[in-house]
Amino acid sequence: MTDHTYEVSVRWTGDRGTGTSGYRDYGREHDVHADGKHDIEGSADPTFRGDRDRWNPEELVVAALAQCHMLSYLHVAVMQGFTVVDYEDRATASLNLNRDGSGELTETTLHPVVTILEEDRVADAEAAHATANSLCFIARSVAFPVHHVPHTKVRAAD
Repeated sequence: MTDHTYEVSVRWTGDRGTGTSGYRDYGREHDVHADGKHDIEGSADPTFRGDRDRWNPEELVVAALAQCHMLSYLHVAVMQGFTVVDYEDRATASLNLNRDGSGELTETTLHPVVTILEEDRVADAEAAHATANSLCFIARSVAFPVHHVPHTKVRAAD
């Protein structure tokens, strides 16, 4: 197999003139950069003194899971011979905070709404989520369960 590498850089932009002199004295703002791509403006979750207008790391993990599942699912659809004409997802995640200040994501639930053309393939389209999950690089890499609550629609014939 071929190994792939990925490189991103993260640059803290939250120095308010006194660095990390105190917990409330610095911003959590940062930029995530990869060559040839637009920067992503990041911060901490607002609960942790972050900027709600910027992406936080937990949202980025959930977004990566939703993207990876969708791309894997579209591949499975082609391989199994049913036609997806629309796909959207509203993914959620749960975070547990520990007394010592640490925490971890404990689960993610994807809610994909998929529209297909073939009315007789709805069961196949639903079952394809399990296959997509087993193929998804990100889902295979996280240490918490990734659940799926799919809904499949059939596009009416024109």
